[in-house]
Amino acid sequence: PKRFVKQIPDSILSNPALNAAISLLPSNYNFEVHKTLHRISSSSARRVALQFPDGLLMYSLPLADIFRSFVLAEPTYGACCLDDYAASALSADLLVHYGHSCLVPVPSSLLPVLYVFVDIRIDVPRLAATVQSALALAGTVQFVAAVHAARSLLVVVPQAKPLSPGEVLGCTAPTMVVFVADGRFHLEAFMIANPGIPAYRYDPYLGVLVLEEYDHEGMKKARKDAIFAAREARNWGIVLGTLGRQGNTKVLDRVMEEKGTVVLMSEISPGRMELFGDSVDAWVQIACPRLSIDWGEGFSKPMLTTFELDIALGIIPGWWEDYPMDYYAQDGGDWNSSYVKR
Repeated sequence: PKRFVKQIPDSILSNPALNAAISLLPSNYNFEVHKTLHRISSSSARRVALQFPDGLLMYSLPLADIFRSFVLAEPTYGACCLDDYAASALSADLLVHYGHSCLVPVPSSLLPVLYVFVDIRIDVPRLAATVQSALALAGTVQFVAAVHAARSLLVVVPQAKPLSPGEVLGCTAPTMVVFVADGRFHLEAFMIANPGIPAYRYDPYLGVLVLEEYDHEGMKKARKDAIFAAREARNWGIVLGTLGRQGNTKVLDRVMEEKGTVVLMSEISPGRMELFGDSVDAWVQIACPRLSIDWGEGFSKPMLTTFELDIALGIIPGWWEDYPMDYYAQDGGDWNSSYVKR
């Protein structure tokens, strides 16, 4: 923001060596290096941890050279993976989290956190010309600025609070039609929740608009089969995800009132779950709903989401129409993990 830029001293903004180092980074990627250095300096942080999603990890070493700090190399799948626990264990004074918006409220973090969205500049007029009609438009946080720049030309920007207007996660999506991203993982959240609405994806690098498809019937059958199988379970296991902030202990307390023994895991995979053998008949995971939706059939025992557990236990009626993707939405169901729930 301009207000913040004015606070950054010229000694940082006009530092020749610093600007030369920044010039080695992609010119259309805004890593907010000046702002980050000012935050480090003004907070007197001596140890700074940098956390990147996999798609930005290639830039971690150049940025680490600039900041002379630690790099957290644990996988960062989404905004839920804020790893303030690991940064705190490193005795870091500041965590810089790249590539996501603030999903975990700042007061809840164990140390100060600076969020850098890494805004990526793209050809907005080409985006508008390609779409050519009034539509709802959204994208990953890197392209939110471009989405808003196109707003006056053709679009309505939707929002699922607490996300930024126009932002989508892989597990939380507003209602929209055109998605700006180079991949489809986040778009699939919208397609799952809105099977009756055509979903288009605009690739900002290729400049093309593609109609995407999703196997709704296959997904519904797989999840229904898992729910029905879990209803027969005698021994339940509860997996609390420990990768960043995936696992929500409030949801855990709620689930423990109903079922199971708790297992803590940072990475949930079929191979690791096999180690429990037949001691568990069904699992419910408090980590990421896409683990069950996308890869549930790879587990030998039913692996339910907290939403699906409520169905299996008869707490809510069976859903066999639209599948809610509101995992971090503040107005989502009782099963969701929002840190700012109303």
